Amino acid sequence: MDGFATAEWLRENHPEILVMALSMQDDEQSLIKMVRAGAKGYLLKNVHPSELEKALDALVKNGTYFPEWAASKVFKSLSKPSNNNSFSISDREKEFLKFAITEMSYKEIAEKMYCSPRTVESYRDSLFEKLDLKSRVGLAVFALKNGFSTD
Repeated sequence: MDGFATAEWLRENHPEILVMALSMQDDEQSLIKMVRAGAKGYLLKNVHPSELEKALDALVKNGTYFPEWAASKVFKSLSKPSNNNSFSISDREKEFLKFAITEMSYKEIAEKMYCSPRTVESYRDSLFEKLDLKSRVGLAVFALKNGFSTD
């Protein structure tokens, strides 16, 4: 298992365990993907031992720890206007985007949308192509940047 799968497995099977991710990836997609997988903290592997100690203490005390650079990166990414406006998204694709930012499986999304899982996959694939994206995390970032939510 990779780190994402491990964090997800821990979240599903042992939610009481606090996961601190140590990664070489400092991009917002990896960060968001790890948080969605269940990590409660995120540090780069080259972190100084004293910061690692501070982070672990904060994680235990507060339940989360994200260094300023990580929070800043995510908020900057979410606050940028999207430049993907040269396409048309159908109403059903918009509905799918609202569910894509949740932790629901595609099967669960299909049930909520009253369609088959295959139809949900076709909405996903169509959006991947229209938005030039490759993952659900990318869809979620797009949806958040553009004001889609389940509210």
